[in-house]
Amino acid sequence: MKRLNITLPEKVAEAIEVYGNKSKFITEAIIEKIEKDKTAKLENLLVEGYKNEKSEDKKINTMWEDITLERWPE
Repeated sequence: MKRLNITLPEKVAEAIEVYGNKSKFITEAIIEKIEKDKTAKLENLLVEGYKNEKSEDKKINTMWEDITLERWPE
């Protein structure tokens, strides 16, 4: 454990008064925020990856469509 001295806005300090173990509450809130940020970053990376591969996927699909249609009897 590491002890930190932090400053909170008055309204936030008043809002967490109802929690007995404020350190535990703040720790859980910080962990939740970190996980949320990690998830958002991963989602953004996935979206960018899909966008970057979109044209390549279309090219491959077109190629397969051409090959598939060649085998259909006329």
